[in-house]
Amino acid sequence: MRILRVDMTRLGVQWEPAPDLYSRLGGRALTSRLLLEECPPGCDPLGPHNRLIFAPGLLGGASVTTAGRLSVGAKSPLTGGVKEANAGGTAGDALGRLGIKAIVIQGQPASRGLQILHVTQDRAELLPAEAWRGLGTCATADRLQAQYGRQCTVICIGQAGELLLGGAGIVCTGEGEQRSNCAARGGLGAVMGSQGLKALVIDPTDSQPARFADPQNFRAAVRRFAQALLDDPKVGPKGGTHRYGTAAITAAVDEMGSLPTRNFGTGSFEGAANLYGERMREVILARGGRIGTRCMPGCVIACRNQYVDESGDPIVGTLQYETIALLGANLGLADLDAVARLNALCNDFGLDTIETGAALGVAIEAGLAQFGDFEGIAGLLRQVGQGTVVGRLIGSGAVAAGRVLGVRRVPASLGQAMPGYDPRSLKGNGVTYATSPMGADHTAGNAFGARKEVDPLGIKGQKELSSRLQIVAAMLDSTGLCLFARPPVISDPQLMLDMINGIYGWGWTTEDLDRFSRNVLRSELEFNRRAGITAADYRIPEYMREEPLAPHGATFDVPDSDLDAVFEGL
Repeated sequence: MRILRVDMTRLGVQWEPAPDLYSRLGGRALTSRLLLEECPPGCDPLGPHNRLIFAPGLLGGASVTTAGRLSVGAKSPLTGGVKEANAGGTAGDALGRLGIKAIVIQGQPASRGLQILHVTQDRAELLPAEAWRGLGTCATADRLQAQYGRQCTVICIGQAGELLLGGAGIVCTGEGEQRSNCAARGGLGAVMGSQGLKALVIDPTDSQPARFADPQNFRAAVRRFAQALLDDPKVGPKGGTHRYGTAAITAAVDEMGSLPTRNFGTGSFEGAANLYGERMREVILARGGRIGTRCMPGCVIACRNQYVDESGDPIVGTLQYETIALLGANLGLADLDAVARLNALCNDFGLDTIETGAALGVAIEAGLAQFGDFEGIAGLLRQVGQGTVVGRLIGSGAVAAGRVLGVRRVPASLGQAMPGYDPRSLKGNGVTYATSPMGADHTAGNAFGARKEVDPLGIKGQKELSSRLQIVAAMLDSTGLCLFARPPVISDPQLMLDMINGIYGWGWTTEDLDRFSRNVLRSELEFNRRAGITAADYRIPEYMREEPLAPHGATFDVPDSDLDAVFEGL
């Protein structure tokens, strides 16, 4: 396995063998460890000493269903700490097939000129790309695939990343015409922009077949894993995840009183039925769109959709729950078409829909638009692509918008906007938002699926639940598995062990896997400690502790002592 180092100051590239220190790391485990070892924790996230790291998971490139996710790591401009954002699409699989352990980007060019990094089996080179400045992610991907071939994966930024905005993500292509698989969170697109890198083109055409330490054991485990997903009542072909995508949970979140509505002002939305996954499926099929498509080759879950307009023309590659929550109910919009159009703008500008939806909610509360006014809201969002002062403010994220506009009620933790679950009525997620080294992030340990196990409105058990879920999430992010693949590997850990040992021959036990997962969090917490983040920073906003949330009248009342103890014994 190799590491590709790219020096943007000297505009040079260098291949090196992966050191033994990193040989048993992948995905988030590798990005976090590299940051701890190489990135000065106190550095400016948009300065020359940050690192931007692209890494496939341990299962990447091995044809394991749902295991092709890409981890992107850097010091976050939003949180000031460690960040890993990951994306579906074909990037993780392509890097794994090429035997690339990680691509590490460092330094900054002396001029502001943009570059494109082209990577094949035998070569990597930087190419001038200043002429590409100002292009959205869709046009960038289209032109690069037209130039280098549809077999290539394109990883790129849009205008938001070029402008170094805190809400900027990194967008990856997927199967077919997909353009919107986004490593969205933490402002990593701004880091990529600060390094003068417009895009990466990964061409796996001449990649060598994967070699396995124990092919028979590996293939048997892969078949068992795929069958377990197919048999799962939630993610299998008859389950809600396949039929409705992530929007399958919209109704349940609304009914439990945790759906962010009008800048997290209440937990249920009177127009929510128009946003339910069932309604979305009905609209898509009636208009000739597609349901149950894949973002990764061989994925048996197939939770994506293609949302189209009344004429059957595509609006957005997939419409997901977090986007429906933050760009829909949170803005007072009860129209899927409106949400889809805002989603499409975010994708093309290279913006995180969660961070942007929260920033727009704050801006509306400040009087820059009205809740429910699509044209007014879209007008604010379009200004991001135009680079106006207002657009830069929206694109900089919820905390920056609140600070400049004088809004106290900002739904963020550790500088990052909250996803689509209000922590007052889903307190397990609140504990994760507050304590994750990543900032407010539902994928770091989502308690929604455990709401029957631990009372979401209660205090008891939330600390332990969040801790357990964060350890599992670290494992999934480090192996490259999709979050929806969680049930089989939790119920039968031997599945994961057989796949990893079948590839590498390490002889890992359940104790080794558990230690590996915990070490990911240890590295991240240590980076944040060195960066100056203290226990007082791992908190939920004061107003959420004091303002009751309708319909349950709940506040976030998990004691600070519980938050401080989440990682005791890690």
